[in-house]
Amino acid sequence: MQHNQQILLDNRPVGEATTSNFKLVETPVAALEDQQVLVRHHYLSLDPYMRGRMNESKSYAQPQPLGEVMIGGTVGEVVESRHPKFKVGDKVVGMGGWQLFSVVDGNAAGMLRKVDTTHVPLSHYLGAVGMPGVTAWYGLVKIIAPKAGETVTVSAASGAVGSALGALAKARGCRVVGIAGGKDKCDYVVKELGFDACIDYKEHKDYLSLSKALREACPNGIDGHFENVGGMVLDAVMLRTNAFARIAVCGMIAGYDGAPLPMTNPALILVNRMKIEGFIVSEHMEVWPEALSELGNLVGSGKLRPRETVANGLAAAPEAFLGLLKGKNFGKQLVKLI
Repeated sequence: MQHNQQILLDNRPVGEATTSNFKLVETPVAALEDQQVLVRHHYLSLDPYMRGRMNESKSYAQPQPLGEVMIGGTVGEVVESRHPKFKVGDKVVGMGGWQLFSVVDGNAAGMLRKVDTTHVPLSHYLGAVGMPGVTAWYGLVKIIAPKAGETVTVSAASGAVGSALGALAKARGCRVVGIAGGKDKCDYVVKELGFDACIDYKEHKDYLSLSKALREACPNGIDGHFENVGGMVLDAVMLRTNAFARIAVCGMIAGYDGAPLPMTNPALILVNRMKIEGFIVSEHMEVWPEALSELGNLVGSGKLRPRETVANGLAAAPEAFLGLLKGKNFGKQLVKLI
Protein backbone atom coordinates (compact mmCIF):
# COMPACT_ATOMS: atom_id res chain seq x y z
CA MET A 1 0.00 0.00 0.00
CA GLN A 2 1.29 3.45 -0.97
CA HIS A 3 1.53 6.17 1.65
CA ASN A 4 0.44 9.75 1.17
CA GLN A 5 1.83 12.85 2.87
CA GLN A 6 -0.63 15.66 3.53
CA ILE A 7 -0.53 19.13 5.07
CA LEU A 8 -3.62 20.02 7.09
CA LEU A 9 -4.82 23.34 8.47
CA ASP A 10 -4.32 22.61 12.17
CA ASN A 11 -5.48 25.95 13.64
CA ARG A 12 -6.50 29.39 12.41
CA PRO A 13 -4.07 32.33 12.33
CA VAL A 14 -4.40 35.24 14.71
CA GLY A 15 -2.94 38.14 12.72
CA GLU A 16 -0.05 36.88 10.59
CA ALA A 17 -0.07 33.25 9.51
CA THR A 18 2.76 31.07 10.84
CA THR A 19 4.10 27.59 10.14
CA SER A 20 2.46 26.42 13.40
CA ASN A 21 -0.95 26.81 11.70
CA PHE A 22 -0.14 23.73 9.57
CA LYS A 23 0.38 20.05 10.35
CA LEU A 24 2.16 17.41 8.23
CA VAL A 25 0.65 13.91 8.43
CA GLU A 26 1.08 10.58 6.66
CA THR A 27 -1.88 8.44 5.60
CA PRO A 28 -2.39 5.36 3.41
CA VAL A 29 -3.64 5.86 -0.14
CA ALA A 30 -7.16 4.45 -0.37
CA ALA A 31 -7.97 1.75 -2.92
CA LEU A 32 -9.76 3.12 -5.98
CA GLU A 33 -13.47 2.64 -6.49
CA ASP A 34 -15.09 2.44 -9.92
CA GLN A 35 -14.83 5.71 -11.94
CA GLN A 36 -12.03 7.05 -9.73
CA VAL A 37 -8.51 8.15 -10.71
CA LEU A 38 -5.32 8.23 -8.62
CA VAL A 39 -3.03 11.16 -9.39
CA ARG A 40 0.60 11.53 -8.27
CA HIS A 41 1.20 15.27 -7.96
CA HIS A 42 4.33 16.73 -9.51
CA TYR A 43 3.79 20.37 -8.50
CA LEU A 44 1.60 22.22 -5.99
CA SER A 45 0.53 25.80 -6.59
CA LEU A 46 0.77 28.33 -3.75
CA ASP A 47 -1.49 31.37 -4.16
CA PRO A 48 -2.44 34.41 -2.07
CA TYR A 49 -6.15 33.46 -1.96
CA MET A 50 -5.23 30.58 0.36
CA ARG A 51 -4.53 33.06 3.16
CA GLY A 52 -8.13 34.32 3.09
CA ARG A 53 -9.42 30.74 3.25
CA MET A 54 -7.47 30.18 6.48
CA ASN A 55 -9.69 32.73 8.28
CA GLU A 56 -13.08 31.82 9.67
CA SER A 57 -14.61 35.15 8.68
CA LYS A 58 -17.10 35.47 5.84
CA SER A 59 -15.54 35.73 2.39
CA TYR A 60 -16.34 34.85 -1.22
CA ALA A 61 -15.50 31.20 -0.48
CA GLN A 62 -16.07 28.84 2.42
CA PRO A 63 -13.24 28.84 4.99
CA GLN A 64 -10.70 26.04 4.81
CA PRO A 65 -11.99 23.42 7.30
CA LEU A 66 -9.72 22.65 10.23
CA GLY A 67 -8.10 19.22 10.19
CA GLU A 68 -8.47 18.83 6.42
CA VAL A 69 -5.96 18.96 3.56
CA MET A 70 -5.19 22.54 2.53
CA ILE A 71 -6.83 23.47 -0.75
CA GLY A 72 -4.56 24.06 -3.73
CA GLY A 73 -4.07 23.57 -7.45
CA THR A 74 -1.88 20.67 -8.60
CA VAL A 75 -0.46 19.16 -11.76
CA GLY A 76 0.65 15.58 -12.01
CA GLU A 77 0.32 12.20 -13.64
CA VAL A 78 -2.34 9.51 -13.54
CA VAL A 79 -0.78 6.45 -11.87
CA GLU A 80 -3.95 4.32 -11.61
CA SER A 81 -7.34 4.68 -13.25
CA ARG A 82 -10.74 3.05 -13.06
CA HIS A 83 -12.28 5.61 -15.41
CA PRO A 84 -12.34 5.20 -19.22
CA LYS A 85 -11.56 8.88 -19.86
CA PHE A 86 -8.20 8.76 -18.05
CA LYS A 87 -5.31 6.36 -18.59
CA VAL A 88 -2.06 5.76 -16.73
CA GLY A 89 0.53 8.31 -17.82
CA ASP A 90 -1.92 11.10 -18.64
CA LYS A 91 -0.71 14.52 -17.45
CA VAL A 92 -3.48 16.32 -15.58
CA VAL A 93 -4.27 19.51 -13.72
CA GLY A 94 -6.73 19.71 -10.83
CA MET A 95 -7.31 20.84 -7.26
CA GLY A 96 -5.51 18.03 -5.49
CA GLY A 97 -4.48 20.08 -2.46
CA TRP A 98 -1.35 20.08 -0.31
CA GLN A 99 -0.56 16.37 -0.63
CA LEU A 100 1.43 13.92 -2.73
CA PHE A 101 -1.53 11.93 -4.09
CA SER A 102 -5.21 12.61 -4.70
CA VAL A 103 -8.11 10.29 -5.49
CA VAL A 104 -10.45 12.03 -7.92
CA ASP A 105 -13.93 11.22 -9.21
CA GLY A 106 -13.36 11.11 -12.96
CA ASN A 107 -16.98 12.13 -13.60
CA ALA A 108 -16.88 15.30 -11.46
CA ALA A 109 -17.08 18.31 -13.77
CA GLY A 110 -13.95 20.49 -13.75
CA MET A 111 -12.09 18.42 -11.13
CA LEU A 112 -9.46 16.96 -13.47
CA ARG A 113 -8.34 18.09 -16.91
CA LYS A 114 -5.84 16.45 -19.25
CA VAL A 115 -3.12 18.76 -20.57
CA ASP A 116 -0.63 18.67 -23.44
CA THR A 117 3.00 19.20 -22.44
CA THR A 118 4.39 19.18 -25.99
CA HIS A 119 4.92 22.95 -26.11
CA VAL A 120 3.96 24.07 -22.59
CA PRO A 121 5.85 22.71 -19.54
CA LEU A 122 3.61 20.92 -17.03
CA SER A 123 4.29 23.45 -14.25
CA HIS A 124 3.00 26.34 -16.40
CA TYR A 125 -0.51 24.88 -16.18
CA LEU A 126 -0.53 26.15 -12.59
CA GLY A 127 0.54 29.64 -13.64
CA ALA A 128 0.52 31.35 -17.01
CA VAL A 129 -1.64 28.68 -18.67
CA GLY A 130 -3.73 27.97 -15.59
CA MET A 131 -5.85 29.75 -13.02
CA PRO A 132 -3.57 32.81 -12.65
CA GLY A 133 -3.39 33.31 -16.41
CA VAL A 134 -7.15 32.98 -16.83
CA THR A 135 -7.59 35.42 -13.94
CA ALA A 136 -5.50 37.98 -15.83
CA TRP A 137 -7.41 37.27 -19.06
CA TYR A 138 -10.84 37.72 -17.48
CA GLY A 139 -9.93 40.93 -15.67
CA LEU A 140 -8.39 42.44 -18.78
CA VAL A 141 -10.81 41.27 -21.46
CA LYS A 142 -14.12 41.28 -19.61
CA ILE A 143 -13.69 44.16 -17.14
CA ILE A 144 -10.97 46.53 -18.34
CA ALA A 145 -11.75 45.84 -22.03
CA PRO A 146 -8.92 48.08 -23.29
CA LYS A 147 -8.62 49.71 -26.67
CA ALA A 148 -5.32 49.88 -28.54
CA GLY A 149 -3.29 52.87 -27.33
CA GLU A 150 -4.79 52.94 -23.83
CA THR A 151 -2.62 52.69 -20.71
CA VAL A 152 -3.07 49.70 -18.41
CA THR A 153 -1.36 49.24 -15.05
CA VAL A 154 -1.06 46.17 -12.85
CA SER A 155 0.19 45.64 -9.30
CA ALA A 156 2.31 42.59 -8.39
CA ALA A 157 3.47 42.81 -11.99
CA SER A 158 6.18 40.15 -11.79
CA GLY A 159 3.85 37.51 -10.34
CA ALA A 160 1.92 34.82 -12.16
CA VAL A 161 -1.17 36.98 -12.73
CA GLY A 162 0.67 40.24 -13.40
CA SER A 163 3.07 38.79 -15.96
CA ALA A 164 0.22 37.21 -17.92
CA LEU A 165 -1.75 40.47 -17.76
CA GLY A 166 1.19 42.34 -19.30
CA ALA A 167 1.55 39.94 -22.23
CA LEU A 168 -2.19 39.97 -22.89
CA ALA A 169 -2.38 43.77 -22.77
CA LYS A 170 0.66 44.24 -25.03
CA ALA A 171 -0.95 41.87 -27.54
CA ARG A 172 -3.89 44.30 -27.63
CA GLY A 173 -1.70 47.33 -28.38
CA CYS A 174 -1.74 48.88 -24.90
CA ARG A 175 0.90 50.81 -23.02
CA VAL A 176 1.53 48.60 -19.98
CA VAL A 177 3.05 49.79 -16.71
CA GLY A 178 3.78 47.45 -13.83
CA ILE A 179 4.19 47.99 -10.10
CA ALA A 180 6.46 45.50 -8.31
CA GLY A 181 8.72 45.24 -5.26
CA GLY A 182 12.44 45.48 -5.92
CA LYS A 183 14.81 46.37 -8.77
CA ASP A 184 15.26 42.76 -9.92
CA LYS A 185 11.54 42.27 -10.33
CA CYS A 186 11.13 45.58 -12.15
CA ASP A 187 14.02 44.75 -14.49
CA TYR A 188 12.41 41.39 -15.31
CA VAL A 189 9.04 43.04 -15.96
CA VAL A 190 10.53 45.48 -18.47
CA LYS A 191 13.37 43.50 -20.05
CA GLU A 192 11.87 40.01 -20.22
CA LEU A 193 8.11 40.56 -20.14
CA GLY A 194 8.16 43.64 -22.39
CA PHE A 195 6.28 46.09 -20.18
CA ASP A 196 6.78 49.73 -21.13
CA ALA A 197 7.78 50.67 -17.57
CA CYS A 198 7.75 49.29 -14.02
CA ILE A 199 7.73 51.17 -10.72
CA ASP A 200 9.38 49.80 -7.58
CA TYR A 201 6.86 50.56 -4.84
CA LYS A 202 9.52 49.89 -2.20
CA GLU A 203 11.19 53.16 -3.20
CA HIS A 204 8.10 55.13 -2.12
CA LYS A 205 7.11 55.81 1.47
CA ASP A 206 3.49 56.79 0.75
CA TYR A 207 0.84 56.80 -1.95
CA LEU A 208 1.55 60.40 -3.00
CA SER A 209 5.16 59.58 -3.81
CA LEU A 210 4.11 56.44 -5.70
CA SER A 211 1.46 58.40 -7.56
CA LYS A 212 4.06 60.94 -8.70
CA ALA A 213 6.13 58.10 -10.18
CA LEU A 214 3.00 56.79 -11.90
CA ARG A 215 2.38 60.21 -13.44
CA GLU A 216 5.84 60.08 -15.06
CA ALA A 217 5.37 56.49 -16.29
CA CYS A 218 1.78 57.13 -17.49
CA PRO A 219 1.89 60.59 -19.10
CA ASN A 220 -1.56 60.06 -20.63
CA GLY A 221 -3.10 58.85 -17.39
CA ILE A 222 -4.42 55.37 -16.57
CA ASP A 223 -7.36 53.89 -18.45
CA GLY A 224 -7.40 50.44 -16.90
CA HIS A 225 -5.89 48.91 -13.77
CA PHE A 226 -5.64 45.34 -12.49
CA GLU A 227 -5.42 45.24 -8.68
CA ASN A 228 -3.74 42.42 -6.75
CA VAL A 229 -2.54 44.36 -3.69
CA GLY A 230 -4.78 47.21 -2.50
CA GLY A 231 -3.81 49.75 0.14
CA MET A 232 -1.22 52.37 -0.83
CA VAL A 233 -0.89 50.99 -4.36
CA LEU A 234 -4.58 51.35 -5.19
CA ASP A 235 -4.67 54.85 -3.66
CA ALA A 236 -1.75 55.91 -5.85
CA VAL A 237 -3.31 54.47 -9.02
CA MET A 238 -6.66 56.13 -8.41
CA LEU A 239 -5.04 59.59 -8.38
CA ARG A 240 -3.79 58.98 -11.94
CA THR A 241 -6.93 57.49 -13.47
CA ASN A 242 -8.66 59.05 -16.45
CA ALA A 243 -12.39 59.61 -16.76
CA PHE A 244 -14.23 56.31 -17.25
CA ALA A 245 -11.27 54.24 -16.02
CA ARG A 246 -11.93 50.55 -15.30
CA ILE A 247 -10.39 48.73 -12.34
CA ALA A 248 -10.51 44.94 -12.05
CA VAL A 249 -10.03 43.83 -8.44
CA CYS A 250 -8.62 40.33 -8.09
CA GLY A 251 -6.73 40.43 -4.80
CA MET A 252 -6.06 42.53 -1.72
CA ILE A 253 -2.90 40.91 -0.43
CA ALA A 254 -2.11 43.99 1.69
CA GLY A 255 -5.10 43.11 3.85
CA TYR A 256 -4.96 39.33 4.06
CA ASP A 257 -3.94 39.39 7.73
CA GLY A 258 -7.34 40.80 8.62
CA ALA A 259 -6.59 44.51 9.07
CA PRO A 260 -9.04 46.80 7.22
CA LEU A 261 -7.80 48.54 4.07
CA PRO A 262 -9.27 52.06 3.95
CA MET A 263 -9.50 53.90 0.63
CA THR A 264 -8.00 57.40 0.82
CA ASN A 265 -9.92 59.13 -1.99
CA PRO A 266 -13.19 57.28 -2.70
CA ALA A 267 -14.65 60.47 -4.21
CA LEU A 268 -12.50 59.78 -7.28
CA ILE A 269 -14.85 56.91 -8.15
CA LEU A 270 -17.55 59.51 -8.76
CA VAL A 271 -15.36 62.29 -10.14
CA ASN A 272 -13.84 59.98 -12.78
CA ARG A 273 -16.99 57.85 -13.24
CA MET A 274 -14.91 54.77 -12.60
CA LYS A 275 -16.01 51.19 -12.99
CA ILE A 276 -14.55 49.06 -10.17
CA GLU A 277 -15.41 45.38 -10.27
CA GLY A 278 -14.21 42.50 -8.15
CA PHE A 279 -14.35 38.99 -9.55
CA ILE A 280 -13.57 35.35 -8.78
CA VAL A 281 -12.31 33.49 -11.84
CA SER A 282 -13.82 30.14 -10.83
CA GLU A 283 -17.26 31.71 -11.31
CA HIS A 284 -16.54 32.24 -15.00
CA MET A 285 -15.63 28.76 -16.27
CA GLU A 286 -17.23 29.54 -19.63
CA VAL A 287 -14.25 31.71 -20.64
CA TRP A 288 -11.52 29.23 -19.67
CA PRO A 289 -11.16 27.46 -23.06
CA GLU A 290 -10.77 30.75 -24.96
CA ALA A 291 -8.42 32.20 -22.35
CA LEU A 292 -6.24 29.08 -22.11
CA SER A 293 -5.93 28.90 -25.88
CA GLU A 294 -4.57 32.46 -26.10
CA LEU A 295 -2.31 32.00 -23.08
CA GLY A 296 -0.92 28.73 -24.44
CA ASN A 297 -0.08 30.45 -27.72
CA LEU A 298 1.67 33.30 -25.90
CA VAL A 299 3.83 30.86 -23.91
CA GLY A 300 4.47 28.57 -26.88
CA SER A 301 5.56 31.50 -29.06
CA GLY A 302 7.83 32.96 -26.36
CA LYS A 303 5.80 36.18 -26.03
CA LEU A 304 5.12 35.26 -22.41
CA ARG A 305 8.12 33.94 -20.49
CA PRO A 306 6.88 33.13 -16.98
CA ARG A 307 9.26 32.96 -14.04
CA GLU A 308 8.87 30.38 -11.29
CA THR A 309 10.09 30.10 -7.71
CA VAL A 310 10.19 26.43 -6.71
CA ALA A 311 10.38 25.01 -3.19
CA ASN A 312 11.33 21.34 -2.89
CA GLY A 313 9.23 18.83 -1.00
CA LEU A 314 5.81 19.03 0.61
CA ALA A 315 7.28 19.91 4.01
CA ALA A 316 8.62 23.14 2.49
CA ALA A 317 5.13 24.35 1.49
CA PRO A 318 4.19 26.32 4.65
CA GLU A 319 7.44 28.34 4.69
CA ALA A 320 7.20 28.98 0.95
CA PHE A 321 3.59 30.10 1.36
CA LEU A 322 4.46 32.58 4.10
CA GLY A 323 7.28 33.90 1.90
CA LEU A 324 4.81 34.40 -0.95
CA LEU A 325 2.61 36.56 1.29
CA LYS A 326 5.64 38.78 1.99
CA GLY A 327 6.67 39.02 -1.68
CA LYS A 328 9.77 36.84 -1.31
CA ASN A 329 8.91 34.77 -4.40
CA PHE A 330 9.81 35.76 -7.96
CA GLY A 331 7.03 34.90 -10.37
CA LYS A 332 4.81 31.90 -9.78
CA GLN A 333 5.38 30.11 -6.44
CA LEU A 334 5.38 26.32 -6.75
CA VAL A 335 6.30 23.33 -4.62
CA LYS A 336 7.99 20.43 -6.45
CA LEU A 337 6.67 17.16 -5.07
CA ILE A 338 8.47 14.53 -7.14
